[in-house]
Amino acid sequence: MSDEPVIASKSAVALDVAAGETYYYCTCGRSATQPLCDGSHSGTSFAPQAFTAEKTETVYLCGCKHTKTAPVCDGSHNKL
Repeated sequence: MSDEPVIASKSAVALDVAAGETYYYCTCGRSATQPLCDGSHSGTSFAPQAFTAEKTETVYLCGCKHTKTAPVCDGSHNKL
């Protein structure tokens, strides 16, 4: 399998998070539960990225998997 992530979406993915909860961001792009991991990275060099929400809010996570500020979108999808 390739070491390049699958581009799941060419836009940010809004996710409502709750303060103190830990989430597992999909880094491979293969997850059916984007932007969160469902284990589809099994057998690849990818692993989910854990992050804990600091407050209850809507966050905008990277859908293209090319952000430099993972898991948060930095607009990299605009260059793909």
